[in-house]
Amino acid sequence: MRNVKPETGGFFQRVRSWHPPAFAPGYKSTVVRSPQRAPISFGNTLSEITGPVFGREILGPLDNDLTLNYAKPGESAIGPRIIVYGQVLDERARPVPNVLVEFWQANAGGRYRHKKDGYLAPLDPNFGGCGRTITDEDGNYSFLTIQPGAYPWPNGINDWRPAHIHFSIFGHGFVQRLITQMYFEGDPMIWQCPIVRTIPDKRAIETLVAALDMEATVPMDARAYKFDIVLRGRRSTMFENKLEGN
Repeated sequence: MRNVKPETGGFFQRVRSWHPPAFAPGYKSTVVRSPQRAPISFGNTLSEITGPVFGREILGPLDNDLTLNYAKPGESAIGPRIIVYGQVLDERARPVPNVLVEFWQANAGGRYRHKKDGYLAPLDPNFGGCGRTITDEDGNYSFLTIQPGAYPWPNGINDWRPAHIHFSIFGHGFVQRLITQMYFEGDPMIWQCPIVRTIPDKRAIETLVAALDMEATVPMDARAYKFDIVLRGRRSTMFENKLEGN
């Protein structure tokens, strides 16, 4: 078993130029969410950086299989089957084990199972759209799902979100939850999205794009996409809740 000591020393500073501004009028909700005053930094207490710890006993047998974890016996979710896998790494490119990774998404038609989702696309009765897993000793994670669809949203007259999967990465402390989104290689809608276009650096956007990996596919079953998550430093994945105002 890999013996990895918890991070209790000084953290790498956030590279603010890597993240979008808190106020971005093209993404309308930032107009009311962006802070009006300068941010204040608070130190973390020992309890905040050392707990809680998630064990594998919290996982169910189908938590990382979104094609089946909401489906009726003998049935499955509708849509192109895909495997999403990768590593969770720290700022020094070291694997991070025992991280709780949660994921949620729209169905193949682009609709969420949520009472406030009013998109016309139908719900899939066999798809709940959420799951979770815990990284192994080498920081690896994987799950099986269906490729989500794009959907319209009331930002502009005709704005659409590209196909994406939401991720929550929960470390070993109460203040170590990070949230991000994964997009799909080759999707032209990525570059049209008002949310994505608030990110000032193209290289930062590219950290959110999962690469198609035909070597990891299951023939006649599922394609595979590789999405590594870097927690901090200059190679950091773009995280939503690192934005000021979120």
